[in-house]
Amino acid sequence: MSAAAFRAGTVAVIGRPNVGKSTLVNALVGAKISIVSPKAQTTRHRLLGIATFAEGQLLLVDTPGIHGRQKNAMNRYMNRAARGAIVDVQAAMLVVEAGRWTEDDGLAYAALREAKLPCVLVVNKVDKFADKSALLPFIAEVTREREFAAVHPVSALKNKGNEALVKTLLSLMPESEPMYGEDEITDRSERFLAGELVREQLMLRLGEELPYSATVEIERFEEDGEMLRIAAVVWVEREGQKPIVIGKGGERLKAISSGARIGMEKLFGRKVFLETWCRVREGWSDDEAALRRFGYSE
Repeated sequence: MSAAAFRAGTVAVIGRPNVGKSTLVNALVGAKISIVSPKAQTTRHRLLGIATFAEGQLLLVDTPGIHGRQKNAMNRYMNRAARGAIVDVQAAMLVVEAGRWTEDDGLAYAALREAKLPCVLVVNKVDKFADKSALLPFIAEVTREREFAAVHPVSALKNKGNEALVKTLLSLMPESEPMYGEDEITDRSERFLAGELVREQLMLRLGEELPYSATVEIERFEEDGEMLRIAAVVWVEREGQKPIVIGKGGERLKAISSGARIGMEKLFGRKVFLETWCRVREGWSDDEAALRRFGYSE
């Protein structure tokens, strides 16, 4: 018997905020390319993760969470980025949180049905349930009168259930040569990933509201022999937010910079010298021109 044909294609990863889409993409790729935090809407950009297996290659489009709230230009941008991800893909994963279905989950499902894509329901965070059979009524409710190509309970965080999910996704892909090299994991530049790693630390270390008023711009990204020299600016919207980011004696900004540098060195595989500043641009998150300057473009 001949070996099974290699398959390759693109899968949109869709869902409301904070259901674990980025954690799932990182787990399938086998490397951290998407930043994660417990806060909703950590992912702001559409990002391609390249997951290569012996049987095929999946191009996973990680997206911001689809949500009904569109209070400013940033929220509108994130919804457009998420909905734009379902163009020119072969299939989609609708990622939901085990035991919880909300109005925003319904919005995400409606967008996929409108696109007429094969859709795999991924029920994430099942590790929170000691008795997995307790999920059966939830899955029955979600799948009633909704059409899915398959249903996969997984724990992205603990890498459980992913093998069966990959097998299903590859079955939905066309026969094809690999689209990227085996060692490639994303189409984004190291400069972009550096900015995201700084922003991840902001999400992890600051309060509930401030991270959404902050963004990161990489002003300098230079190779110096085996070292990378990187200069990053944390932009906030009001002067009063700067002391919150900087902290007493600059301690919080130092901690943000240190955490980001460690993440960069692990991802890039080399030493990093990182300088970080905090500056103000009034109302940047509701300013279309500022969003484009800071890289929020589709």
